[in-house]
Amino acid sequence: MKAGLVIAIDGPAGSGKSTTARLVAQRLGLFHLDTGAMYRAVTLKIITSGIDIRNRQALERLLKKTKVELRWTKKGTRVYLDGKDVTEAIRKPEVSERVSEVSAIGCVRAAMVKEQRRLAKGKNVVCEGRDIGSVVFPFAQLKVFLDCALEERARRRQKELAGAAQGSPPSIEQVRRNLAKRDFIDSRRRLSPLHRVRDAVLVDTTHLTIEEQVGVVCSLAKPLLK
Repeated sequence: MKAGLVIAIDGPAGSGKSTTARLVAQRLGLFHLDTGAMYRAVTLKIITSGIDIRNRQALERLLKKTKVELRWTKKGTRVYLDGKDVTEAIRKPEVSERVSEVSAIGCVRAAMVKEQRRLAKGKNVVCEGRDIGSVVFPFAQLKVFLDCALEERARRRQKELAGAAQGSPPSIEQVRRNLAKRDFIDSRRRLSPLHRVRDAVLVDTTHLTIEEQVGVVCSLAKPLLK
């Protein structure tokens, strides 16, 4: 298989993009380029640094001193921030609450898009996000847009958080509000808003299991692997 294949999966928060992309990559023997994790890592850095994101000069200085890496292992993709493994830390609620806001900032997007293209160069990758098929890899050989009803996304996300929480997990209403806020920010931001490009295949995952939606994407991708 010739290197350079890109499978781009876009969609709103909680639609199953990350899990689908990871499992598709595993089944097809491709690299999983977790772009969402990269934005989460930058968000974590901003939170821990305590800087005001409205101070663009301070933010740009911080980005210059920030290194986000993805390392592919047999157990999956690990995310490193300035040399430290933050794979679990970037999934904390406080990061989820701010990642859309951070992702909408121009200098952050420019830095991450440049790094994403560098990581994908010479590889066959599956990647997911909000603007993968529209901005990051507009010439991707396969573009998929995963959609899902808000209530179902909230139910899935709350169940996920409840399983991972050490204390009391957020209520389903809190999760729903957070997802609705992220939808609003992602779809209305000036730079690289979330939208389905014309050549993306729409897959509604509201009534699909993860296994079923992975199967749909794999079936779309297999002809490209010959």
